[in-house]
Amino acid sequence: MVASELDPGASPLALFGAELRRLRESKGVTQEEIADYTHVSKSLVSQIEHAKRTPQQDFTEQVETLLGLNGELMRLLPLVLKTGPKWFQAWPKIEAGAHSLRTWQPLVVPGLLQTRSYARAMISGQPGITEQRVEEATEARMARQILFEREEPPMYAALIDEIVLLRPIGGPQVMLEQLEHLLQVMTHPCITLQIVPMAAVPTIGLLGGFVIAHQPQGPDTVYLDSAADGEVSDREERVRRVNLRFDAIRSYARPVNETADAIREKMEMHERA
Repeated sequence: MVASELDPGASPLALFGAELRRLRESKGVTQEEIADYTHVSKSLVSQIEHAKRTPQQDFTEQVETLLGLNGELMRLLPLVLKTGPKWFQAWPKIEAGAHSLRTWQPLVVPGLLQTRSYARAMISGQPGITEQRVEEATEARMARQILFEREEPPMYAALIDEIVLLRPIGGPQVMLEQLEHLLQVMTHPCITLQIVPMAAVPTIGLLGGFVIAHQPQGPDTVYLDSAADGEVSDREERVRRVNLRFDAIRSYARPVNETADAIREKMEMHERA
């Protein structure tokens, strides 16, 4: 089973196990050979591949060396180890299992569309955060983007306030790279990106960012940003209100065919900075 064939609702642990098996088999390496190289039992390797045991960093690093990988497994490890605050830890599975995602972001580029440099600059700004924690959180954010590499990725609609394109997170070069990335992701058949002009942002859009995950089975779920902790909720009334808020904000957004021009215009501003 390859990653693109994995049940989209699978846990990060199941995704890691499926990727380990796929990469191992593509290199013609057996479970016994991995066990011998990493000094663990064959049973443990099998349990990791079947999502029954959690891989550790030293095991993952050794497997990467044995298979000649370039971070394919390491980028998934932060999700497996539940990097992030407890209230957020359920969200990656919800996100991965959704058939569509809709988000509004008035302050920053949505996490699923961030470049590594932009994400790192964002995470580094947290008071008191250590360098190790910055790296772990950055890798976890990048690992979530694997859902766009699936055979059937979710439909993703993002509304971004125009001010996000102007805010120089990480400096001009980081922003230029980030805006170029936004132009690239707009070519993805499942991603829709629209910019909401600063002059048109309705007051309801100033209440904070959010993501709506529409599930093929089970209740829809929302993730709400806040100044302290975020919130993940599947309460029907709350989900309904957030859906209405998204639709209201979207009515102010630029048409899709104008968004690329708006991004290029902001790129020119950062180039002159």
